[in-house]
Amino acid sequence: MFNHVSAASGPAAHRPAAPARLRRAGAALLRRAATRALGERRAVPPLPSGEGPAVCVPGGFPAVEVSEVLRGRVAFSGLPPVELGTGAIDWHLDPHRSRSWALNLHALRWMGSLVVEYERSGNREFLDRAAAIAEDWVRNNPEGGTGVSPWAWAEHPVALRGPALVCLSAHVRAAWLLRSLAEHGRVLADPARYRQGHNHGLDQDIALLTIGRRLGHRPWQELAVRRMTASALIAIDGQGALHEQAPRYGLYVHRRLGAALETIAACGLDVPAGLAARRASLESYIAHATQPDGRLVPIGDGPAGVRPAGIPAQRETVKVFDAGYVFARTAWDDPSSAYYSIRFGPGRRLHGHEDHLGLTYHAQGRAVLVEAGFHSYERTPYQRWTASPEAHNVPVVPGATFREGTATRLVSASVGPERQCFRLADDAYGVRRTRSVLVCHGADLMAVLDEVPAGSVLRSLWHFDPSLTAVSVRAGRVVLADGERRVTLVQLHPASGLPLDGQEVEVQEIATGHLRTARSATVLSPPARSVLTLVVPGTGDPGITCSGGRVTVRTPGGPVSFPLSLDRSGP
Repeated sequence: MFNHVSAASGPAAHRPAAPARLRRAGAALLRRAATRALGERRAVPPLPSGEGPAVCVPGGFPAVEVSEVLRGRVAFSGLPPVELGTGAIDWHLDPHRSRSWALNLHALRWMGSLVVEYERSGNREFLDRAAAIAEDWVRNNPEGGTGVSPWAWAEHPVALRGPALVCLSAHVRAAWLLRSLAEHGRVLADPARYRQGHNHGLDQDIALLTIGRRLGHRPWQELAVRRMTASALIAIDGQGALHEQAPRYGLYVHRRLGAALETIAACGLDVPAGLAARRASLESYIAHATQPDGRLVPIGDGPAGVRPAGIPAQRETVKVFDAGYVFARTAWDDPSSAYYSIRFGPGRRLHGHEDHLGLTYHAQGRAVLVEAGFHSYERTPYQRWTASPEAHNVPVVPGATFREGTATRLVSASVGPERQCFRLADDAYGVRRTRSVLVCHGADLMAVLDEVPAGSVLRSLWHFDPSLTAVSVRAGRVVLADGERRVTLVQLHPASGLPLDGQEVEVQEIATGHLRTARSATVLSPPARSVLTLVVPGTGDPGITCSGGRVTVRTPGGPVSFPLSLDRSGP
């Protein structure tokens, strides 16, 4: 909060009373001195003192066990409950050593849920407890105070806490609360703390808008709308892809922009047409990133199992996003549809992983190839591994140094209704790494050719869905099974079409959701300059013949023929 110097403190408190004019002048000097003392660290604008309606952001608070919160127990981020007590709270608590837990503690959205329950039930106990929690937080976490938890004024907790305090202020009229709202507004308006083009920045804008409306401060409201409009143009490209490199965040931003548009209207401001259009464009990205099982493909920092709701199906079954994605399926609204994704594009940023050239694959209504996914935001060796190339279905170059943040080019694309072929390339290991991908639908088959220049070798990695277990490894073939279901991986020498023997099968832990893991069979190809990998769902014994530079694979859906070089997609 704003620090001021009281005229009744310090040595001046023992001097004779001065005339009113001199007292006012002295007070003004003291205020200017206090401002100058803080000015080295930040500029302090006047805090607004007006009053307007409390606009509560729709869908802003998580579902919590409000009866448990009344008893002093909270549970965040899928972790076990923690006893906070019903009196003063220790705001330095971090019992799970979890960044997500500490953020949620200071975001106070759980307090906002008590306000929502009070509005629903009329039970004053919920409101009183919410006010006590908020006042305890404000008293013990002054902005810039010594010993305050670093999470207290981190940019995202501030953004999430602001709307909760606004909703509380609709029912609690207290000077401490209005002062805290003003301080939150000042922090949120500070350009040095703003995350432009980031989902945190959007939450900052929503908070600033609601605080500006509550305090009757029009400049904050207008600033919030200008910033979120400019940020949307940065974060969401013309095709609707979010630059944070994780479809899960595309869904999050879509939802938060929906809340933002409602809030802008509720504040009596005009909704910018460009902002509404960018939000609508996200629906294509989210829809194409949704697998036939209704879950978002867990690319980047996106846990498996997230189900988008209310996102309409699109017209195209194959979509290439310039931001670095290929998403394709055989049909919409059909759980048995085949589906795959491929990654390329700009180097890793924000919530992306080092997953370029990586792919996922669904066929015959089941997941076949998966990636390590997203486990948590905790800075652990396992979390770092889930973002590494080795956690994805990619070719790696043993002995070479991986260059983080390297971009990958989509060299060519050939798209037909039943066959698609893509060629990608980069130099992430200091040598040209090329991957060609051919996918056949109907007669389900994925063929992938990986190559590096002479003098280098690669090993391709293939992470299979945890439901599949390797039951046979021989003569360049790995057969995986789930009950009666079979999937076969075959690897060939591209030059001759002969089997490439020497596969290794490891069992690795992949993330199947937030803080959840499962054991997955991972196949590593033998070291070679080039490897042709065939993934054939639905059979443990696909017939394969090679002649005249072509390979024919007999799949359960019929024979498929193509060049060993995958250089064209025709039959």
